[in-house]
Amino acid sequence: MRTICNTISNATYSQNHSHNKGLFIVKYAIGYGVMLAFGMGTAQAQTQNAAAAGEIDEIIVSATRTKIERSAIPNTIEIISPAELSRQSKLSGSAVEAVANFIPSFAPTREKLSGAGESLRGRSPLYLIDSVPQSNPLRDGSRDGYTIDPFFIDRVEVIFGSNAIQGIGATGGVVNYVTVDAPDESEGWAGRMLSQISVANEFQGDGTGYRFGALGGRDFGTYDAVAGFAVQTRGAFYSGDGRRIGVDGTQGEVQDSFTWSGFGKFGIDLTPERRVELMVQHFDLKGDGDYVQVPGSRANGIPSTSVRGTTPGDIPTNLVTTVSLNYEDGDLRNGTFIGQLFYQDFESVFGGGTFATFQDPTIDPTNTLFDQSSNNSQKMGFRMSYEREIEALPGLRFIAGFDGLRDKTYQELVQTGRNWVPETKFTSLAPFLQLHQSLWDGRVHLSGGLRQEFATLKVDDYETLYVYGPQMVGGGSPSFERTLFNVGATFEVVEGLTAYASYAEGFTMADVGRILRAVNQPNQDIDTFLDVEPVVSDNIEVGLDWASGPFEASAAYFLSKSDKGARLQLVGGVYEVEREKTKIDGFEMTVKWNTPLEGLSFSGGYAMLNGRVDTNDDGTLDQDLDGANISPDRLNLAVDYATGPVGLRLQSRTYLDRDFDGIAPPAPFGGYTLFDAFTSYDTQYGDITLAVSNLLDKQYVTYNSQTVQNTSDTRFFAGRGRVISLSYEMAF
Repeated sequence: MRTICNTISNATYSQNHSHNKGLFIVKYAIGYGVMLAFGMGTAQAQTQNAAAAGEIDEIIVSATRTKIERSAIPNTIEIISPAELSRQSKLSGSAVEAVANFIPSFAPTREKLSGAGESLRGRSPLYLIDSVPQSNPLRDGSRDGYTIDPFFIDRVEVIFGSNAIQGIGATGGVVNYVTVDAPDESEGWAGRMLSQISVANEFQGDGTGYRFGALGGRDFGTYDAVAGFAVQTRGAFYSGDGRRIGVDGTQGEVQDSFTWSGFGKFGIDLTPERRVELMVQHFDLKGDGDYVQVPGSRANGIPSTSVRGTTPGDIPTNLVTTVSLNYEDGDLRNGTFIGQLFYQDFESVFGGGTFATFQDPTIDPTNTLFDQSSNNSQKMGFRMSYEREIEALPGLRFIAGFDGLRDKTYQELVQTGRNWVPETKFTSLAPFLQLHQSLWDGRVHLSGGLRQEFATLKVDDYETLYVYGPQMVGGGSPSFERTLFNVGATFEVVEGLTAYASYAEGFTMADVGRILRAVNQPNQDIDTFLDVEPVVSDNIEVGLDWASGPFEASAAYFLSKSDKGARLQLVGGVYEVEREKTKIDGFEMTVKWNTPLEGLSFSGGYAMLNGRVDTNDDGTLDQDLDGANISPDRLNLAVDYATGPVGLRLQSRTYLDRDFDGIAPPAPFGGYTLFDAFTSYDTQYGDITLAVSNLLDKQYVTYNSQTVQNTSDTRFFAGRGRVISLSYEMAF
């Protein structure tokens, strides 16, 4: 099954816009062809109901950039359907936490604005909104999970494993947030509204949060439009023992914050086969700054807490605007052409302090200078592809394309106007070609292709901060070329059982911003000292899928290696980049059973990961990857029951114990289990949902706090206790 399939009714999907006039396939279907390394790799995904009935013939995942039947693709995809995304986001109002809840090989979230260490299969995923990149690999501030409100997302497509499907950044996989469409033409004006209140377990007044969203649109025939807005306030977070959770004054918080978002999409059908579509979405999350942290005590097992106070400086924020202009021609010389222009503007402000790194006696000789940083990134790019079958060779099809990206990034100290990371410009041009051959009446599928990257990094002359010298660093324009390959095969052993195997290469840049800002030796220049060789990860995957009657199961082994990885290493309280050989392997499996009792089903997932690194460059993997670089083993279990208008779900996430060999001081992870519960009732006027996260009010310390900077009392954060959310959602 290479995907965990989620139940969603045909009625729910009929609310989603499908412009087909022959172009688009039913949107609720899950998983079809993905091309590893720029595309080959997907799942045989299907909804529970449709899979049991055998109704799905062809299904599309937009991030795959191709149209191939689901049984033909040798890799893993997970689709989180609209119904499941809506339900999971009622726990936290966060898209990234909804994804993390579902996927066993996704690291547990930090429950903070920073997503540092939140990896997929032990590597960083590339976040997209309608295929527009949200990640910032040149200076990774780990804020890319919070760039869109889940109210505007139709579904989430997760492509597992290293691949170059979208270019730079997807060494762990791709997480593509696919936004909602306008309603179908037959529906006239239509939309939905959401209102929600969340309270802490003991109903603390300052722990209350609110969500509200409204979305509406119409298909007018030739053109269509949909637009909406969403707001969310989050109160203080409380742990299972009833104490306020410590605020992260440096990396930023989602607790004690306010978010507002706007979204719009406008499309024109030029002909029945040609369509132009514009999408604009804006996301603004800003902390309220009402609390300051009180450090905890690791020695006594007391996590940090928060008290009323005023946050100094500018309040940490995420401010993101994403725009895409898409064109599709479904009948261009018997093939399909797809083109996209995109733009993203990203600003993330971090908390401040009188840190030694920021001191400069020429500005403040008392060495008490307060400052804070802000990451700023602008991306512009294009993507185009052309796909068609080759009639002279039955079963053979190709897809060819060309991608371009320009990313301009810098990190500023906002109080003094100094640049901590100089303005860095990354330019990438990449043609690609993929072939796919179907044999033996579709029982065997072979695929292979390549993507050629031409990349340049440009940095002008700059001066480092005083603490590093200061040093004058000569600018330069180092570049690299890299060919990324992929090959794969699937084989239908018997009806319902498919075996698959694949090899693919993915790549990203090391966090060059961390390297550039920390130059502390004189007479350096970019062309000679900066290693711009990409982090290329080789991904191997083999697996089995089984789907027959009420049972579905999958099992996959994966191996990901990098000769020159990019491990984060804590140096003097600041993380720097170590280019080291790494190896990650693991095993994932899923099971699902639709029981004879109508409406009752059980499901589960398990992921086991191992990660090793060569820390002394002697060719031997001598140390485990730490908690900042790999997630714990994990077991997910769930039971669902639906009868009439009532729906029930109980789910658990068990993070298993982990020890880290070779790491000093030792940073063992003790593990914990969390339960969540949902009850929904579908009235004729809308849906009422009662959701409870951390049902048993478990007191625990987060995975990141247990395993990273594990001697710091300020980085010792408890996880969130029981939270009760009541929501009302109405379609009109």
